Amino acid sequence: MRTRKSQALPTLSVILPTYNERENLPYIIWLLVKHLNAEGITFEVIIIEDNSPDGTLQVAKNLQNLYGKSRIIIHSREGKLGLGTAYVAGLKLCRGQYIVLMDADLSHHPKFLPQFLNKLQKEELDIVTGSRYIPGGGVSGWDLKRKIISRGANFVASFFLNPGVSDLTGSFRIYKAPVLQHIIEEVEGKGYVFQMEVMVRGKLLGYKVGEVPITFVDRIYGESKLGAMEIVSYLGGVKQLFITKYGNFGVATFISICLFYLLYFSYLLKDCYENVDIQSIF
Repeated sequence: MRTRKSQALPTLSVILPTYNERENLPYIIWLLVKHLNAEGITFEVIIIEDNSPDGTLQVAKNLQNLYGKSRIIIHSREGKLGLGTAYVAGLKLCRGQYIVLMDADLSHHPKFLPQFLNKLQKEELDIVTGSRYIPGGGVSGWDLKRKIISRGANFVASFFLNPGVSDLTGSFRIYKAPVLQHIIEEVEGKGYVFQMEVMVRGKLLGYKVGEVPITFVDRIYGESKLGAMEIVSYLGGVKQLFITKYGNFGVATFISICLFYLLYFSYLLKDCYENVDIQSIF
């Protein structure tokens, strides 16, 4: 029997971090097989499973038995250790010429991957990212709160870091394998901030980035893993990258900008309250 190492190298290695994705995992694997096989693109899927209490690991093993151990590779970890570390662990197992990072919750449709690969090869790019915020892209199923968080996170990073990419918080991307390896060596963030930091550091390192419009669909099963601490970590990551990009001057500039907006919004709130007719409320 041929071992995985003795088999021909796949074109794509798809890294899928999972935590409580029992319902979604079979669908995303089926869609990957359908759309990549239709285009004749060889691939492997690296599932990084973080000890999900809902039985995701067993589902992954069932899929491995169905599609083969050369197609589905499982790396099981002790617990939920962060998105960034999941990608680092997955990268060590990849054999493909190109690496795909995507979510397992069906928010990233595999039908876009042939477009990603074609654009990357045709335009000789290093990274292609799916964007919700360019013409042709969009979001479906989000409430107002989630839209504000996403837009706000992109605005903050774009304002301070100006990387020239429209969707910094998106996680649906394809990289040349050596490029991702190089960038990850520089990355410090582990959670929600990871995607933004990878893109910003990639641009700082001089890599060429292209964008493809995608429609992001909110998860059907399960719950979002985005929490308050992830947002705080993201803002800390923006600050650190700003300082890295602009040096000591960046520290003073970052603090000055933050103070300016803090005072500005405080003034707006003060003016708002002063103009409220208290009696009219009652």
